[in-house]
Amino acid sequence: MCIRDRQPRDRAQKLQALIDLAGRPLGMNAGSFVALQVVMAVVVAVLALSLALFLGLPWILGLVFGVVLGYIGPQYQLKRIVRARQKEISLALPNALDLLCISVEAGLGFDAALARVIEKFDNALSREFAFVLNEIRLGRPRHEALEDLGKRSGVQELASFIQALVQSDQLGVGIARVLRIQSDEMRRRRRQKAEAKAQQASLKMLFPMVGCIFPVLFVILLGPPAIELIFHVT
Repeated sequence: MCIRDRQPRDRAQKLQALIDLAGRPLGMNAGSFVALQVVMAVVVAVLALSLALFLGLPWILGLVFGVVLGYIGPQYQLKRIVRARQKEISLALPNALDLLCISVEAGLGFDAALARVIEKFDNALSREFAFVLNEIRLGRPRHEALEDLGKRSGVQELASFIQALVQSDQLGVGIARVLRIQSDEMRRRRRQKAEAKAQQASLKMLFPMVGCIFPVLFVILLGPPAIELIFHVT
């Protein structure tokens, strides 16, 4: 009985973690998302059933297809939102780190530097920073708010940055120095990724060339001789 009770709870926790990774769209939680899945399953099932009857297909086929599609569709869309949001955070992180570093080196505190980033940018990362700053102002310890940000973002680069920031705070190391090191490291990683993608470009261009350019080239080069040979034979 205990195992049966634990399984639905684990599924609910995994679903809630996925919703957090997506940025809690529409303020949903696990319960409201499951309710959305049920509603979508009913609506899509009715539409698919009507379409199946109109086309003369077996009604059970349309019903099953509609239920499955309506129930799985929202979760698929949620995963797409997660991937898009993580990409947005990853792309916005270097610029945010630069502004944090410049603001702290100019004499601002870390919280004030976060506020500057929130004012300057409008993206998923700045919205998460705003959530963290609100938690800190409400009395939550800074390291806890930051660690939760690293967990719910799902971006390894951000999690590594937060871990270094928390450790520096605990060890008494200057935040400005840590921000400068992390900013340089982030730029180095981005440059390495760009170089790796550039090296893969030639290989990716090979398939369009083989499939599209080479056949046309063969027709241009071999077409006239082939036509002459045909007329010569005939």
